[in-house]
Amino acid sequence: MAGNAWFELLDRDGATMGSYFVNELTVIDVKSSASRAGLVDLTVTLWCENALPGAEPPWELVRTGHLNHTGMWHELAPEDCHAWLSVALWSREYQRQGKPDAPAGQVFALDGRHIVDRDTFYCAIGEAINGPGGYFGWNLDALDDCLRGGWGATTPFTLHWDFSAEARTRLAERVPAGDRELALFDLLLEIFEERGVSVILR
Repeated sequence: MAGNAWFELLDRDGATMGSYFVNELTVIDVKSSASRAGLVDLTVTLWCENALPGAEPPWELVRTGHLNHTGMWHELAPEDCHAWLSVALWSREYQRQGKPDAPAGQVFALDGRHIVDRDTFYCAIGEAINGPGGYFGWNLDALDDCLRGGWGATTPFTLHWDFSAEARTRLAERVPAGDRELALFDLLLEIFEERGVSVILR
């Protein structure tokens, strides 16, 4: 019984793509590894809060280098969009490969056609800032953190939000904002403005 451990996900060359902290790790079977002499394959049980159901397909895309064009999340079921975001988060350093943030003054294009809820907004903004499978937050607090730098973009920057009218209609849920309640779309605009992002609705 190993208890707590870090579970690393490796690419085809053995480099770490990302890792999860796991609890209650218990080995239930051991056998010689077919992949390399001197290694063993373990079957384990474990508990992991951050490894979400549906995360395996996007991890496999990262591992094989096939997460390489925009829009790959468009056809995902709602629960799989959240798993997609989790992989974007935990693989962000591997995918960026030390690439620095885009300098201040950049213009990014956010495509609103496939934004239907919170998760699809975060899928779209992550892709707009950091490319296919990119991460730029997966909740409001994380978005605010990303806008402070170190996550792909440096403020101030300009965001061209294309098909924003459709997105405004779909992001109409009311969310608390201090002592007020705003539509999610309007709260996002406020957060962008507070962090020096000029949003042009198109």
